[in-house]
Amino acid sequence: MICGGRSYVTSPPSFSNDAKKLLVCTGNTVSVFSAATGLQITSLEGHTAPVTTLIVVPASSAAQKILCYCWTASLDGTIRHWDFSGPELLKTIDAQLPIYSMVIPSLLSEPQQTDKRRDSSKLVAYVSVEDTSVVREGSKELRGHIRRVNLAKERLPRGDTLKETEEPKSIVISPSGEFFGIRHKCKIHIWDVPSGGSKNGVSRKMTLHHTKVINAFAFHPTERIIAAGDVTGRVLIWRGFGNRKLVLGNQKKNLRTVVDMDNPGVRDEDDAESCTTWHWHSAEVNVLNFSSDGAYLYSGGREGVLVVWQLDTGKKKFLPRIGSPLLYFMWSPDPTLSSVVCADNQIHFLKMPSMEILRTISGIKPPPSLPKMYEGLASTVAFDRSSGIAALCTENYCVQLYNLLNDRGISEIQVCERNHQPGDEITVVVTAVALSLDGSVMSTTEVKLPEDGIGGLVSLKFWVSEADNKTFTLSTIVYEPHRDAGVSAIAFNPTRSMAVSTSFGGDFKIWVCNSDKDSSWICHAVGSYKKKPMTAAAFSGDGTVLAVAAENVITLWNPDKNILLSVLGATLTPITKLCFVGKSEFLVAASHFPKPELSVWNTSKLSLSWSYGLRIEAVTSALDSSAFAVLALIPKTFKKSKSKKNIFRGRDGAILLFKGSDPKPVSIWTVMKAEGGSISFIEGDKSQLRLAYVNGSHEYVVFDPNSDETHERSAIDYEGLASHEETGDFGYTSLYGQLPDYDKKRLENDESLATPFVSSERPWETIFSGSTLNFPPLQKLCAEFFESLMEKRTAVVE
Repeated sequence: MICGGRSYVTSPPSFSNDAKKLLVCTGNTVSVFSAATGLQITSLEGHTAPVTTLIVVPASSAAQKILCYCWTASLDGTIRHWDFSGPELLKTIDAQLPIYSMVIPSLLSEPQQTDKRRDSSKLVAYVSVEDTSVVREGSKELRGHIRRVNLAKERLPRGDTLKETEEPKSIVISPSGEFFGIRHKCKIHIWDVPSGGSKNGVSRKMTLHHTKVINAFAFHPTERIIAAGDVTGRVLIWRGFGNRKLVLGNQKKNLRTVVDMDNPGVRDEDDAESCTTWHWHSAEVNVLNFSSDGAYLYSGGREGVLVVWQLDTGKKKFLPRIGSPLLYFMWSPDPTLSSVVCADNQIHFLKMPSMEILRTISGIKPPPSLPKMYEGLASTVAFDRSSGIAALCTENYCVQLYNLLNDRGISEIQVCERNHQPGDEITVVVTAVALSLDGSVMSTTEVKLPEDGIGGLVSLKFWVSEADNKTFTLSTIVYEPHRDAGVSAIAFNPTRSMAVSTSFGGDFKIWVCNSDKDSSWICHAVGSYKKKPMTAAAFSGDGTVLAVAAENVITLWNPDKNILLSVLGATLTPITKLCFVGKSEFLVAASHFPKPELSVWNTSKLSLSWSYGLRIEAVTSALDSSAFAVLALIPKTFKKSKSKKNIFRGRDGAILLFKGSDPKPVSIWTVMKAEGGSISFIEGDKSQLRLAYVNGSHEYVVFDPNSDETHERSAIDYEGLASHEETGDFGYTSLYGQLPDYDKKRLENDESLATPFVSSERPWETIFSGSTLNFPPLQKLCAEFFESLMEKRTAVVE
């Protein structure tokens, strides 16, 4: 099993002492990357919940730079001490509460010993935890606590509480280890650290005030200076903070003259000598960090621009066009190397002081924000089955190519040019992406949204890549491929250079590659069926049959001659997805609203094999076998059942694996974030069939569906899952109920598959709906039907 796609940007990363490694919090683990190559070296595994804090134990001399020790804290309520060169877990401390942030001042203020089993009795940590034990449901009790704890104990007591807030806050510590603080709305609360790491010392506190909500702040490495950034884009510099409240008694005498002086820019008698305001950012400031010598201040925010301020003069220079909002900026022990973390799940290594981007650790970028009218309709993930590469639509009108087997980004394709600007309205939507079977051709569709009802443009694009090169170049652009209508689906023929695009306007077009003319794509044929919207399409395994959904019916075509071969029976609701089961005669169809349905059709008999009342997010089938899988959303009412709560544990979807025409799933796996998810078989290795699942947040897992390790079937009654939303009868049984056992064997099979349907207020309108193979004998049907039309007289006993 391969898990990947985790976020690299939930917490600040940290460099090793020799600046050759970068440690990154990735979910429940810590991933260790090489700073020279950007590739993952190893990982620290042991936490059972997301890791929130990562602290590398600093070296006090050049000889100690080879030491590789770190501390981690997690929402699982534990603090762990690691040797990440191994990696090896050295110590585990149970804090008993979820930890959102942690600092250890003595690591910065005292020289470190080289023995990994050194005495930790002097290690005092300050943690931000969430304590819900005294919080009643619906109350406004303060659940965020800042506490001081002693890391010498295996199980931490409650500890001294320094501050309580509505929710847990992130703790920021000064580079010298003398001060730490938190931001709370328009205030910064600052404490000093008792000298000598005393367990009984009292931390003194002071507060700085501002008129706007503060987003980030940082301490100067050597002087009493604090920089803070607010939601309006302003940067504030407080100089000489704490001269009255955070100094020892003998120092107060020497600073008496300073206190009596006027403090320009300082509000509400705050303990600071002065406050200066700089304003360049147009949106909130998320990043603040001083250089190691304190001469420069680095700031960044939603604009995707890193600004370098000269602290004495206020002069600035920039690193523009990073392309995504900035979250963190980290210095390394090597003054020529730093890193910047972006909201699009990318970590860039910078060469200092030129700020040139050397290399990038690329995680899967988050999915794009879609207008409501396109939610649930866009197809934003495609798979290259042969290489295990996924093409994912992301922000900024890009398609990212990501290797699921190596958990590494490959390249990006800019579908539509755009410069990142904060607060930009969405003007273009990439509605679909598709890859050919060998991954050499990609097709995308984009919609330029109209402004005030004027304008608007639909574009269909074909992209080609060189052999063994996953960098795509634009080959063909087709403007308005279906007149004014949008493109509903794209599918590639598995055996030749042919593709089909369907339209809500009522037609589909078959495109072929013109190899004689720069590999451009031209229209080969146009088809329609009774002017119905064409909502989905799929080619058969051998490429000789094209299935196109005309709203709620399935039409079968010869793609070469553009001849209508046949029409399959109607479904209850419009079809949104089609998929042939390998090279067999079975065709899978999925419908959404108002009544979701999964149906399997036999194209040779032109009949319905079976169906379930499930909402399907994605369908995939194996190429050389009869296996197919669907990603289904679990009905909310089904999850609320008391008997099922422990089964699902917050999971909202299920992957069901079927074989051939058998309606009973071979395996079922429950998953999280299924809405907006995708699945696909990966068949690069002919000896092993693997299944890839990418959830709505672009996290993924690749596993062998036939392996014993992943064959842990959930304790779910698949019949209840498939039929829970439908609670009545349909067709003949909606009028007369179930028939007697005129065919016992057939009825036993039907009962195992039965999906009850909602009883109609007009049952006679649906009595003849469905496959004729499922109707009872005509004699029985007519007799009961005519009897229902007659009024029965009640016998009277005299």
